[in-house]
Amino acid sequence: MQRKTRFVCVSDTHAHSPADGCFKLPAGDVLIHAGDLTKQGSLSELRRTMDWICKADFEVCMNETGLIVSVVRPVKHVITEMMNFSALFLPGNHDITLDADFYAKHGSSFHWQNTQDPNECIQVVTRSSPSVVFLQHQTAIVRLTRATGPRTIFKIFGSPFSQFKGNWAFGYDSADARALWSQIPHDADIVVTHTPPYSHCDRNADGHPVGCKVLRMALGNVKPLLAVCGHIHESRGYERIRWGSSSPGNGNQHPLELQTTPGTLPPMGSKKQNLIDLTGKKGEGLDNDGFAIRNVPGVLFSLESPSQSILILPSASSQSSASPDDKDEVQSRQNGCINNPMQQEIQSRRRETCLVNAAIMATSWPFKGGKRFNAPIVVDLNLPVWGEVNGG
Repeated sequence: MQRKTRFVCVSDTHAHSPADGCFKLPAGDVLIHAGDLTKQGSLSELRRTMDWICKADFEVCMNETGLIVSVVRPVKHVITEMMNFSALFLPGNHDITLDADFYAKHGSSFHWQNTQDPNECIQVVTRSSPSVVFLQHQTAIVRLTRATGPRTIFKIFGSPFSQFKGNWAFGYDSADARALWSQIPHDADIVVTHTPPYSHCDRNADGHPVGCKVLRMALGNVKPLLAVCGHIHESRGYERIRWGSSSPGNGNQHPLELQTTPGTLPPMGSKKQNLIDLTGKKGEGLDNDGFAIRNVPGVLFSLESPSQSILILPSASSQSSASPDDKDEVQSRQNGCINNPMQQEIQSRRRETCLVNAAIMATSWPFKGGKRFNAPIVVDLNLPVWGEVNGG
């Protein structure tokens, strides 16, 4: 059985909030923030941002300064087992204090008059609420448990990394891109990255595509239901991508993009909700029911507490201690092939992805003509009900 689950997507709020009147936060089940919470990651900016995220009445909230998922039920801050949670979010390149290694090298060039303490800044994010979970380039299984909610389940991957001109946090070299993005699980239902993929919602103010080509290839291998990004303010919007087969017969190791259909949203300033309905109720439904739950071990459903909400999975990057099977899985991701029969079945059901650039800031520095703001993008998605799934 499936139920509609409403995702409210934002990114690049840069220390602005609903309290400022810059944007209004619609109601929903899950809040996703795809990074750049702040302008330069100061402690005061992070406190203001976490304040509005923690007060948001969502069962789950996700943020890209790492990845925060926020739920409205207080719980212990434990990130190694299933738990209730209030927010899930990741950082972006402007959230410099949340990248401790970067800040140790370059922090003084940003905050030379008032150096920040990265540990204190990270604690503001991770301890601002007992119901907030912070992820950085990690995967989680999320189960919505609120009695009045949809009670659905999904697998999500979130990463703060991006490429850019200049000296900012969470960057990576092109030579490392393949190893980085091959860590996205093949069965991730939702992928949240700060950076967009190349040629999809990634054109800068000059009209040039600046997204990551390797991420584009990785998304084609995974074919998630929903991909959320930000980073490029001028390319806010959405596209629906229809995938072809990646079988050897088509002469291409990676899936083909058969068609990309740009979406239409209400103009800036409109009072209409910026809604993308993928359920089929008000338009064409998403052609993708390859849910990760088909590949989740049955132990997930034998948990003692039915209120437990999130399972954070081990990182795929720790190959040194990985089993041979795990190493084979990482290698298969890098090669763009899938050997697991269950994952092959999931992939065969994944024929379309909705990609959303959810940038709230509509303009970039130096903000010629002043700052302008977009509305959050709301996505309705059918997901499996966890209480009625038995692993099949």
